Amino acid sequence: MIDQSTASPWVTFDRPTWSRLRATTPLPLTEADLDTLRGLNEHVSLEEVADIYLPLSRLLNLYVAATQDLHQATGTFLDEPTAKVPYIIAVAGSVAVGKSTTSRILQALLSRWPDHPRVALVTTDGFLHPNQVLEARGLMDRKGFPESYDVARLLRFVSDVKSGATEVTAPVYSHLTYDILPGEEIVVARPDILILEGLNVLQTGHGRPGEPQVFVSDFFDFSIYVDAPEASVRRWYLERFETLRRTAFRDRASYFRRFSEMTADEALAFAEDIWRDINGRNLVENILPTRSRADLVLRKGEDHAVERVHLRKL
Repeated sequence: MIDQSTASPWVTFDRPTWSRLRATTPLPLTEADLDTLRGLNEHVSLEEVADIYLPLSRLLNLYVAATQDLHQATGTFLDEPTAKVPYIIAVAGSVAVGKSTTSRILQALLSRWPDHPRVALVTTDGFLHPNQVLEARGLMDRKGFPESYDVARLLRFVSDVKSGATEVTAPVYSHLTYDILPGEEIVVARPDILILEGLNVLQTGHGRPGEPQVFVSDFFDFSIYVDAPEASVRRWYLERFETLRRTAFRDRASYFRRFSEMTADEALAFAEDIWRDINGRNLVENILPTRSRADLVLRKGEDHAVERVHLRKL
């Protein structure tokens, strides 16, 4: 069923209707492939990849081709040669909603289309200020909020990618040490497609009235918001925290090692505080308000599976 209410800027698809838009696109991933792409405590099935992500990859493949044709038409009009311009896809959403898994699946699928085999994936975690800077500014308890990012560096990165620079570098963030890794960089070498994944990629900021501004989202060709009921995202976050407490947090190098030594009740209470004061608050105040700016919204149900797709009308 398709909802095309004239009062809405969206065309809404239920899962069966969206699935049919896959047309004859083959499924190139195996269960073993999917095992390497799933996030912690996420249970994305091959059926969901076929129903949701294959149609999306087909749509994006068509959009990439159309955008390249548009660049060539502009070059023809200006009587100037035009180089192939990287197509930038943004993936936004809350902590624990599954945007990283969505990004990895899209990267795997899009790289198998012959027209754009080179698909890079970068997360905005690398553009967080180092902990030393956050501590000096009193922002450690607001990590993930817009002010905790080096927005100027992120802007330069996407601008250089979109300008067709031969190589562009991005900082590397470690979830183990909870900090930027000094001296480590990701090199992005003129990909066909760049997927940029992060909490606040669709934000516009708050500048002074009348002051010209450039936003990261100005460089996007397509944007996706991974959505779910707040209560479900909170539950997924708490479940992931408990899993990490029993696994990765036990590593001696982990910033969160102290949580592995707590009782289950103590750790749960602490995780609930983090959700209430940081992640949940950031979702409500900064992330969720950007959902309406996306080109496509993947709406998940309580079981983490995508139930509906909302595509912005052209």
